[in-house]
Amino acid sequence: MTFTLIDRSQLPQDGNTFEFEGYHYALAEVSFIWIDMPPGGGVALHQHPYREIFIIQEGTAAFTVGEKSLEAKAGNIIIAPANTPHKFINIGSGPLRQVDIHLSDRFVTDWLEE
Repeated sequence: MTFTLIDRSQLPQDGNTFEFEGYHYALAEVSFIWIDMPPGGGVALHQHPYREIFIIQEGTAAFTVGEKSLEAKAGNIIIAPANTPHKFINIGSGPLRQVDIHLSDRFVTDWLEE
């Protein structure tokens, strides 16, 4: 049996995120973003042609998913449907740590605002 071991430091980094696209790693069928966002940091409105699952590990965030606004905290899981605009911002006083799972082997993002 063959396995792949990857250290987070080996993943492409974009500011406060580390990005894993499955097609780069043993044909994994999902991708994810490992997020460590400071207070006030966030991601602008965007959508994907697949579902995205947000696993909040630490902190508090204000999310918009479609027409709904909600506050999410550590221990919460949010599932955004395919083709649904969504965004979030860290509204806590400490870091927002979450893992965003993309049900695709690569990121396909339509940015709706900057």
